[in-house]
This record gives sequence, structure tokens and C-alpha cells, in this order.
Amino acid sequence: MRLIKGTLKRLSDRFSFTEGPAADSAGNVYFSDQPEDLIYRWDWKSGNIDLVTDKSGRANGLCFNAHGELLCCADESGEIRKVLPDGNMEVLVAGPAGKRFNGPNDLWADGSGGVYFTDPFYDRTYWNCDADFVPERNLYYLDKNGKLCTLEAFQQPNGITGSTLLKKLFVSDIDAGQTWVYDIAGVGHLAKKKLFCNFGSDGMTLDSEENLYLTGDGVTIFNKWGEKIETIAVPEDWTGNLTFGGPDFSTIFITASRSVFTLEMNVRGMQQR
Repeated sequence: MRLIKGTLKRLSDRFSFTEGPAADSAGNVYFSDQPEDLIYRWDWKSGNIDLVTDKSGRANGLCFNAHGELLCCADESGEIRKVLPDGNMEVLVAGPAGKRFNGPNDLWADGSGGVYFTDPFYDRTYWNCDADFVPERNLYYLDKNGKLCTLEAFQQPNGITGSTLLKKLFVSDIDAGQTWVYDIAGVGHLAKKKLFCNFGSDGMTLDSEENLYLTGDGVTIFNKWGEKIETIAVPEDWTGNLTFGGPDFSTIFITASRSVFTLEMNVRGMQQR
């Protein structure tokens, strides 16, 4: 079965650098414009793109947790935050043992109320250079009670996604050109690490057929055995991330540099719960 059903549609190119798309339970997609410190919402019914907050902490990756709350990687101060209904922010974690995270990049929430997130280092002009940064570039787990667990160091961890149904977590080490898969063996506990493919990725998502979508130079799709099966050309310098949304979660929403795109598919996004 060919995965792609429609043709790529550019919704807008008015942004500086788009990132972190995450769909709510109705299929509307939230995404960030990191340099501009903004989070937007795409309403698939109206087609409108509306501002959610203009004080996002220079949010990068976004996700919805098990309670339907929007979480973000606030790169400006190295924090994981919750976006409140009024657009304000609540800090969930700011760093381990008094140190500052390098720059939380992307995150995925499990079914227990916890969240896995990556913390690579990309030097920003707006950072406080006197901060005491964590020396490693780690994968972390933050449980529902706010307890932080350091799981593993990478060269440059970036894209992350998972499935509560498959009990799998995927993490990309973008500078190493590798994407890894783990078994989720318990709350915040990973086992059986395995190389999924020799391909580094900025963002990622899963579909209902267990295919993994990786980003960078457009979108590259791998089947569940780690074999490349399809590509999607995206007419922008860099494709940051993507997620499934829309009325039946069969529309890919792609964030790519100055633009956001949609593409109708013959598959749906992986059901999480």
C-alpha cells in the first residue's frame, strides 16, 4: 500500500523557524515558532492558525500528556513547562542538582503521566553563558510526581517518539546519524536498546502500521524493520518535525523552516491509548 494519498499543501510561510507539532484529542495541531517565542494552533475545521501564547520560553518540542495538558521544551531557560489555559507557563523541571539543562529539544509523554525528553546542546545567543550547564547531552524521564531520572548520554539526542501500545521508545542521535529503539519495560524504565536505522533525525512520528517518519532533508519513512520505504520532498531548507492530526488523524502536519504543510495519508497516526 502506498502511504501517501494527497499532495503536499503549504498552509503558511510567514514564520521564522517552525518546530514541535503536537495534536490535541480533536486533531488540532499546536506548533512553535522558536525564534519568535510563539506557540500557534492550527484548527483543521476552519483552517485558521491562531496564536496561543507570545511568551513560550522559546519553545521547541511540544506534546500533550495523558491528562490532555500541553507541555513544551522551553529552550530559553532550559526547562520543561506546562502551557496553562490562559497562555501562561508552569515550570515542571529546570535541571538536575542545581545545574541547567543544555536546551530541552523534544519530548514524548507516556500513559502514566510522565514524559521522556532529549537535551542536546545548540548554542543560543539569548542564553546566559554564566549558567552551570549539564556536561552531558542526555535522555531524561520526568515522572508524574516531578522526579527526574537521567537515562542515557548521547552525542546529540534530538527527535523522540514512542507508543504506549507497542511499549516502544524511539530516540535519534542526530549527529551520530543513528536512531535507536527501546522496549519500555516499566514507568521510566527502558530495556533492550537496539539500533533501528542509520539515520539521524530532528523530529519523528509513528503511523498505525508501525512506520517511523524521520525528518531533516524532507521526510524519510522507515517500516517497522528499519527499512527505508518512502520519502516526502518538502520545499524548505530544513524539515524540523511532524505529527498526525486532522479529523481522523490521517493528515500529516509538517513544520519546516519558515513554513507549515499538510499532507493527506492512507494511514493514521499511531493510536497511543
